[in-house]
Amino acid sequence: MSDQAIDLMTALPAIKPAESAPAGRPLTTIQWLICAVACLGFTFDLYEGLMLPLIVRPLLVDLGHLAPGSREFNLWVGLLFFVPTAIGGIFGTIGGYLTDCLGRRRVLVWSILLYTISACAASFATSIPVFMVLRCTTMIGVSVEFVAGVTWIAELFPVPQQRESVLGYTQAFINAGGFLVAGAYYLAVTFADRLPSIWSTHQPWRYTLFSGLIPAIPLIIVRPFLPESPVWKEKRLRGSPARPRFAALFGPSLRKTTWTATLLVACTFVLAYGAMQQTVRIVPGLPSLAQTSARHIEHAVSSVQLFQELGGVAGRVLFVLLILRIPLQRSRFRAFLAAALLVYSWMYFLGVTRSLLDLQAGMFLAALLFNGLYSFWGNYLPRVFPTHLRATGESFAFNIGGKTLGASAALLTTQLANVMPAPDIGQRLAYSAGFVATAACLIGLAVSFSLREPEGNLLPD
Repeated sequence: MSDQAIDLMTALPAIKPAESAPAGRPLTTIQWLICAVACLGFTFDLYEGLMLPLIVRPLLVDLGHLAPGSREFNLWVGLLFFVPTAIGGIFGTIGGYLTDCLGRRRVLVWSILLYTISACAASFATSIPVFMVLRCTTMIGVSVEFVAGVTWIAELFPVPQQRESVLGYTQAFINAGGFLVAGAYYLAVTFADRLPSIWSTHQPWRYTLFSGLIPAIPLIIVRPFLPESPVWKEKRLRGSPARPRFAALFGPSLRKTTWTATLLVACTFVLAYGAMQQTVRIVPGLPSLAQTSARHIEHAVSSVQLFQELGGVAGRVLFVLLILRIPLQRSRFRAFLAAALLVYSWMYFLGVTRSLLDLQAGMFLAALLFNGLYSFWGNYLPRVFPTHLRATGESFAFNIGGKTLGASAALLTTQLANVMPAPDIGQRLAYSAGFVATAACLIGLAVSFSLREPEGNLLPD
């Protein structure tokens, strides 16, 4: 962490100990700036993540000349979803450790730059392995950024109710990334022939990837004005926090918390990687689209993505509203997960293969519930790990649980689709997604009885 005066930490008089901070205090200019940067990072986390479901089919056809629905095609789809996410999860865990060692600001900024540059470089890929490598570096940046951003925001707001609300609302901007990438893909499909060529081609998936460079521009401008977390800096100046140790997550006081949270985060991410992110590939097989053009099909894919993001925003807002109405953390989690069990079962076993309208409605509800669960973890995890282990613990749960264990569901779903008893590709994929999502919900409900209820409203020291 730099000791330059531009750090501006002396400009944070509004941050006081939680016991004396007034509940309704307006945000300072610097607090607004940090929230804006966190929102930018959260937005493009999802922007980069949701590129793959949109582009994986045309990408594999162009780079690998693979037939959609074939065993080789399904294998590569599973590998492209799982391998970069798992590697991102492993390195993201190391990023959480570095966030505790080096500070929240520095790691946040560099992680955003890493994933934007990697996504842009992937637009020039000439083979599937090259794309795979660049997708891995993209997901490393995404995995590190989310934990650094959540930790930063949580430590900036000492007033419990304000902290919960700010975390909820800033995470709502994650879904802005879904709107933006759906719009970017729609524009790329519509205007690809008018854009400058990439490797002498006008493939929409390349332009979509290239647009991932956008967040680097404002970040470079505002980076000198970003302060470090006051909680982390104060402890650093006093000779603490102690250097984080991964082993401490599995000591007597944190072992149960760490393993329970990691497993439940994995169950949550299964809903995304094993079900939702596979759904747009069902669109081309819908009966109503059988006689339409390839461009119309891609526009339908974009519309499904749009409904997913509308549901995502609704889920984030619903979670913020439930903060005041359901005070117990376990009860919040179970409410969303029990509803997910019903919605995902109906959606994949009955709804998504009937019509585009049913698929859009199902994606809206599925995204609503998944994003409510995602927001839950962003609010819950900072409250159960102490300052010197906060980013390390959050990162382990999100990246090992969500990005490694949870993301493996993508490989499981795509391989189950090869053997599901159904007459066509779309139904086989839908049934396999439904089986995986239902199993995750049932396991999550069973394990939730071991979820630790945080003590009090303050962040543990």
